[in-house]
Amino acid sequence: MLEALKEEAIVDKVGGRFKLSTIIQKRMIALNRGARPLVDLPTKNLMEIVVQEILEDKIYLDRTGNVALRGEVAPSVEDLFDDAGPSLDDLG
Repeated sequence: MLEALKEEAIVDKVGGRFKLSTIIQKRMIALNRGARPLVDLPTKNLMEIVVQEILEDKIYLDRTGNVALRGEVAPSVEDLFDDAGPSLDDLG
């Protein structure tokens, strides 16, 4: 699974190495916070789950740089400005 990260195909799929790094980091945070995996893998390795989600076109970076799910309606303007960042519980 992680062998896919060595291939240029996954980099091209998301639009570059920076975007790949961004989508992996943001999705792993979401999974750590309790988001449901979008693929069925017999592993708890979040990196493997995220890579498979990318390979199966389940997630992508939207125009605002946030992770979006394929087929999901774009967030409202209010939702875009509602995120105040990590809470103190996340930092400690």
